[in-house]
Amino acid sequence: MTNPAGLLLTPGAGATRDSPALLAVEHTLSDVEPPLPVRRVDFPYRLAGRRMPDRAPVAVGHLRTEAAAWAEELDVAGDRLLLGGRSYGGRMCSMAVAEGLPAAGLVLLSYPLHPPGRPEKLRVEHFGQITVPTLFVSGDKDPFGTPGELAEHVAAIPGPVTTVTLSGAHDMRGVAREKAVAQAVANWIAVLWA
Repeated sequence: MTNPAGLLLTPGAGATRDSPALLAVEHTLSDVEPPLPVRRVDFPYRLAGRRMPDRAPVAVGHLRTEAAAWAEELDVAGDRLLLGGRSYGGRMCSMAVAEGLPAAGLVLLSYPLHPPGRPEKLRVEHFGQITVPTLFVSGDKDPFGTPGELAEHVAAIPGPVTTVTLSGAHDMRGVAREKAVAQAVANWIAVLWA
């Protein structure tokens, strides 16, 4: 398996591309050998100054454009890029890949399995179409999905899945937690593409 050429990273619905969690991942991956380039991108609603997240077709279309542009800039095929993000951003990346966007793998941080307190409103209908290696990093007290719920539903993903459970809830605030998340991503990449 060819090493990934870069990671396209997207924020959660209430954050921007400059959120501390995404910056921590970028800084950690710049220190590995060889360094892995990271491009952090905002979604169209954030770029337009709106607060309401884009519907999936708009977000997925934007990801297609951003991934194609970065693959061209790096002079690689699209399937050499890792795609991912935190919460909403990761979900949109997983939907894009399930719909056929080429990728080396998915990095899903605090995946929003369902809205808090509404476990019947699952966001997993596309899991059966994900065939690339996928990393889930989640907190053990995440109201968007417990470790048990996540384990149950990621079983539908045909590609190789790695789950990492850290202490904490859905947000990734705090230097120690941000570093732990970033290190989990770096470790996954190092093991999978050793």
